[in-house]
Amino acid sequence: MKHLLFVSTLFAVTACAQEVPRFTFNVGGGFTQPVGNTGRQLDMGWNVQGAAGMNFSEYVGLMVQADYNRMGINSSALNSAGFPGGNIGIFSATLNPIVHLTPRGHVDVYLIGGGGLYRRTQEFTQPGVAAFTTFNPFFGFYTAVVPTTDVLASYTVNKPGVNGGAGIAFGTKWHGKFFAEARYHRIFMTSDLHTDYIPVTFGFRW
Repeated sequence: MKHLLFVSTLFAVTACAQEVPRFTFNVGGGFTQPVGNTGRQLDMGWNVQGAAGMNFSEYVGLMVQADYNRMGINSSALNSAGFPGGNIGIFSATLNPIVHLTPRGHVDVYLIGGGGLYRRTQEFTQPGVAAFTTFNPFFGFYTAVVPTTDVLASYTVNKPGVNGGAGIAFGTKWHGKFFAEARYHRIFMTSDLHTDYIPVTFGFRW
């Protein structure tokens, strides 16, 4: 009887462990909303992300994530700076613990957050044109002119930052899930200046 109980318990533990994959991956994209003082300088933009990690249990995991967010500089900020166009691109590499609140259902509510390195590049631009020589069997060689974007000034800085938020995923326990999440990101530029934005991301996790 004891042997039967031990085998049954071992089988139950193993089956439960197999429900959660040891390794997890996700890709996604969406829109990015600047907030606070950052929101007074930038327009809404877009984001893409990719991540890989490990599940320590069905409730707790750890994700290594790379994100890219791009937002345009708004018209009032451009007028103040004296440039016709501009944008800010932010690449981040972060380490993020994830806690699943309802891991056993088809709807998984989770909390995620962490920190890491943020690389912020700002560019001021203006419309331009470029001419090049091309060939057509009928017209022969001729010069074509195409519109371009000329970078007038560019500045890149690497700074630490943190993030935190929540998400919801739909699917099964054993297969991939579609997810939607929102996280607040803060980059510490100086002691009294920071960059704040909220990416809302939709994607697939397996």
